[in-house]
Amino acid sequence: MRIAFMGTPEFALASLKALVEAGREVCGVFTQPDKPKNRGHKLTPPPVKVYALSQGLPVFQPATVRDAAALDLMRGLSPELIVVAAYGKILPEALLQIPLYGCINVHSSLLPAYRGAAPINWAILNGETRTGVTIMHMAKELDAGDIILQKAVDIAPDEDAQALTARLAELGAEALLQAVAAFEAGGAPRFAQDPERVTYAPMLSKELSPVDWTRTAHEINCQIRGLIPWPCATTDAIGETVKLFASVETGEKTAFPPGTVTDTGKNGIGIACGDGLILRVTELQAQGKKRMSAASYLLGHNVPTGAAGNPEK
Repeated sequence: MRIAFMGTPEFALASLKALVEAGREVCGVFTQPDKPKNRGHKLTPPPVKVYALSQGLPVFQPATVRDAAALDLMRGLSPELIVVAAYGKILPEALLQIPLYGCINVHSSLLPAYRGAAPINWAILNGETRTGVTIMHMAKELDAGDIILQKAVDIAPDEDAQALTARLAELGAEALLQAVAAFEAGGAPRFAQDPERVTYAPMLSKELSPVDWTRTAHEINCQIRGLIPWPCATTDAIGETVKLFASVETGEKTAFPPGTVTDTGKNGIGIACGDGLILRVTELQAQGKKRMSAASYLLGHNVPTGAAGNPEK
């Protein structure tokens, strides 16, 4: 079966590798154009492109897949199946109709929950304890196609979005191979999504970053974990604006107002939350500095505790 692959970031790379290592015929790879990164703004190829070239696979990076040129590129490959995994753009209906067996998508949620661009992040942000991957037939409406198969996993209490993404990428690759085998065996199943259970996972923005310390310790911990690696939760509760990378729910109670630094030490920086509990920040990043442990940060910074540490005081 001739398979055209469409994907861009690390999450997609696991699926492409699985197809190649399983000996599947990948006739072409579509990925996003190279983008400038870091301070030097050097053009950097996406992970899928780097791997595809290392395997001698044809790589295409059209600026859009909605024009005749991109459609002609895909038609020229004569794919029997198109596999999409975090490609980064919505595909036009004309492209979905090209392959004999249609297009399938590796989506990082248990659909119909969390349709959209950031399902892994929103699952953590919303305090979910379970998520997974869905392989689905693609349809005109975003993430609304019939389900082929799903695999579920528990979300670890201390797991951030970056770590969960890596786990789901491997799970998605495993599920993808099962779906491809189903097509070859005579047809992949179709299970319609329940419209009553649809939820959405919109794109992330920096507007989600500022921590509201009147929320519960658990909600703030989910915010910190869910916004890794971007845009990251931020706070100025310790005297300057910092990004928060890790925290621990201590279960300790405090009478200090929300946002007050309760204590500091080798175990991190304790901050009072709206439910009267302490959340301990254990990793952070000051502006212009590298990510570091809170203990390392405290070696070079005086963080007042008690009412003096509360910006509102």
